[in-house]
Amino acid sequence: MSTEPPASPASSPTAPSRALAASKATESLRSLARAATQIENRTPGARALLKELFPQTGRALVVGLTGPPGAGKSTLAAALITHWRAHDKRVAVLAVDPTSPFTGGAILGDRIRMMQHHADPGVFIRSMATRGRLGGIAAATSDLSLLCDAAGYDIVLIETVGVGQDEIDIARLAGVTVVVLVPGMGDSIQAIKSGILEVADIYAINKSDRDGATQLEQELHSEAPHVPIVRTVASDSQGIPALAAAIESHRPTESRRISLWRHRLREMLLDQLAARIDEVQLQSAAEAVALHHADPYTFIDEWTPIEKPS
Repeated sequence: MSTEPPASPASSPTAPSRALAASKATESLRSLARAATQIENRTPGARALLKELFPQTGRALVVGLTGPPGAGKSTLAAALITHWRAHDKRVAVLAVDPTSPFTGGAILGDRIRMMQHHADPGVFIRSMATRGRLGGIAAATSDLSLLCDAAGYDIVLIETVGVGQDEIDIARLAGVTVVVLVPGMGDSIQAIKSGILEVADIYAINKSDRDGATQLEQELHSEAPHVPIVRTVASDSQGIPALAAAIESHRPTESRRISLWRHRLREMLLDQLAARIDEVQLQSAAEAVALHHADPYTFIDEWTPIEKPS
């Protein structure tokens, strides 16, 4: 794992690309971290870099790891990294951390929990703040997953904040989604079954040495009999090989990849449109609408002009 240095100004759109090429040859995590910083900060050269790198993507398996707080997702992620590294697979981890409601800064706890991998050049760990975005997915996560894919990582593991139903956004980004649950949830299965349970490609019952693991497995099987269930005790690496095998056997089909890109393109379009409106314009429009000096539809029409076919 590396500590991300401040982004250096790009002298040209191809400067980050040359830095990435060097990182692939020398496994320089610092170079990769600088490119990631440029992408996350939306610097002018970031878009050109991503366009240039896109033909080199599509090889990595993108895995989403989600679930409620306290499920042990970070411990499970660390155990999976250890397993994959033992099988000579390079792993990138995008740990999406909660943003502090007071400072706007990320807690970045995942980085602390994964310190055991900090000296491994085959592991890249990037903590990202949600920046208030619903669904727990940082705005640049999709682009960073493409960066890591192009950099030659075999697995891109996205661990999200555990906030319940908002986590369904992970299914629109990952090729394989693992929902991590723990025994003792009780009636909460019914409460969340319309949320994160429905996005699972695999259920991982972590801390399965606790009482209630069998009952939880039965409840999950009754809700979704087609979804594989793997029991783990991440702190002791129990069940990790079975979980890794289940993940690797669920590579997305062509129809799933098309569906994923359909959602991604919609998100990219919305982000692009939103970027055209600065905060001053938005504030002015909000005041006008709130005071009934104007209607919201006029502003939307002005911001998103649509040419009618002749």
